[in-house]
Amino acid sequence: MGVLALGLGFGAAPMATASASHGGGGGGVQWIGMCSGSSDWKLKAKHDDGRIEVEFEVDSNRVGQNWRVRLADNGTTFFTGTRRTTAPSGAFEVRRFTGNRAGIDHIVGTATNPATGETCRGALSL
Repeated sequence: MGVLALGLGFGAAPMATASASHGGGGGGVQWIGMCSGSSDWKLKAKHDDGRIEVEFEVDSNRVGQNWRVRLADNGTTFFTGTRRTTAPSGAFEVRRFTGNRAGIDHIVGTATNPATGETCRGALSL
């Protein structure tokens, strides 16, 4: 089964790094890219017992920043919340599950730092 991936960023072109794996429970996709400022993001998704496990990470290299985060699958939000970057790396990670919808799942992770206006957006298809 093929895996389609798409990585999007703002500002400079995203780092076009992707990997696909086909380990226990189905294939997985990982993309990393650059945010609109100096931060970077990583978005991963893999099949897991009829669901999709999604991980979205933002690394700003600055401890204590608050970020508004949203995860969506085919346009349907399955997570919203606020996360704070933590020591030692100045990053945060959100890990959630979503249903495995019929056809291709288009996963989008967005994070916005209200203090700086910086935005991160990662997208992939699984």
